[in-house]
Amino acid sequence: MRKFERGYRVQHWEGATPPDKLILKGKRVYLRPLALEDADNLFQIFNRPDREFDWYYMPFGPFNNTSQVREWIGGLEGANDPNFFTMCLVNSDQPFGICSYLNIKPSAGSIEVGFIQVGADFQRSTYFTEAMYLLAKKAFQLGFRRYEWKCDALNERSRRAAHRLGFSYEGKFRQALVVKGRNRDTKWFSIIDRDWPKLRTAFEIWLSPQNFNSNGTQKSSLSDLTRDFIETMDPDIACDRR
Repeated sequence: MRKFERGYRVQHWEGATPPDKLILKGKRVYLRPLALEDADNLFQIFNRPDREFDWYYMPFGPFNNTSQVREWIGGLEGANDPNFFTMCLVNSDQPFGICSYLNIKPSAGSIEVGFIQVGADFQRSTYFTEAMYLLAKKAFQLGFRRYEWKCDALNERSRRAAHRLGFSYEGKFRQALVVKGRNRDTKWFSIIDRDWPKLRTAFEIWLSPQNFNSNGTQKSSLSDLTRDFIETMDPDIACDRR
């Protein structure tokens, strides 16, 4: 009789806890549920003509005025998936971007991070990086086994960000979506629970004050710290991930 392979047994699996409306606090930033009151600040952050590229691959935006931002936020009211956050600075309560959990599947133990949009001055910053660390850390604390990142296959900046943050490449889904009337092939990345302890340490080393000199320049890049823990690299990205 032919022997069939089966996956390994997941001991004591009861599913993950859904991420209901959370407040995540770090040393530099905190994340709280997106609210209508954020519309004015977010419009000021996003309404920059030099940042039009930021909206190319997003299913929503750009916004022409605060009213459009408020209408978009209002349409999300009561939704648990996607579960949107406003990213704020601890020392000033100033919003600097949005992000969300989405495709939340507690019974399977998988959750995605996405719909990320931050002010131009905060991309690749300690503020943005700490926000991404807090979201990943919370997802695994809630019992999720798989943490996903997906993006348009043409969005090189998002693909590089995924690898910088420790996500492993998994493949390309052709003709996965139609976004704003255009075809989207989607690239998939993930961090799984067995990856997380080492990646968590990499984040904490990078975010520590000891990793920055007196003028704020990093001593070790996050890409250098996460590289060894990435199982598979996106073949379309050059080896240099500075």
